[in-house]
Amino acid sequence: MIEIANVMLSEHYSQQHSLILPGDYVMLAISDTGCGIDPKIRSRIFEPFFSTKGTGKGTGLGLSTVYGIVIQSGGTVWVYSEAGKGTTFKIYLPRVDEVVEEAARERLGPTPRGTETLLLVEDETEVRRIAQQVLETLGYTVLTAENGEQALTVAAQYENEIQLMITDVVMPQMGGPELVRRMAALRPDMGVLYMSGYTDDAIVRHGLMDERLEFLQKPFSADALARKVRKAIEACSGIVEEPR
Repeated sequence: MIEIANVMLSEHYSQQHSLILPGDYVMLAISDTGCGIDPKIRSRIFEPFFSTKGTGKGTGLGLSTVYGIVIQSGGTVWVYSEAGKGTTFKIYLPRVDEVVEEAARERLGPTPRGTETLLLVEDETEVRRIAQQVLETLGYTVLTAENGEQALTVAAQYENEIQLMITDVVMPQMGGPELVRRMAALRPDMGVLYMSGYTDDAIVRHGLMDERLEFLQKPFSADALARKVRKAIEACSGIVEEPR
């Protein structure tokens, strides 16, 4: 069960939890009906590399990472668990009263549209479906492929110009960079927009992407997708730049 609510943490609560100040917060609660957490290890669950899983089956970094992010954001994590009945994690994050996202969108102006043809390559069905719907709503013609080989076939069979290929960086069998290299022979004038759940710094650092190419990090909003696609199309110089 996932719950969300606005809450006010009192001075009394703050005194019992030294890392958080009293005030208004947003509470995100995640509860299950699992086996619960043994009281003997409950105090250690946020320790880096502490895990009850066997060797090679868990790093123990998941909860530690969550805890670090929440604390750095001025919040806290509260845990309640009973053996044999389940566990509840509550994340408290400081509430922001300003409508930050809408204000930023107003400064950026209206969502850009287009009429170009795009090739969307994404192995996750739901991500591919949603991105296609967003782009078609904005006026684009969208060709889709669920892997690199299929993308090459679509590009070879499509008779008209494809202005931009939007491709995931990491995919089974053939990743984005390899697809771009092979696609250059078929569509030398087509631009490229990479997308990935990894950060752009991590992608570049591991040599998977040329830092000069456009990049969109997942998860992304419809507005972010629209702006990145428009920027990538306008940046096209007529030559697909291959990753190093």
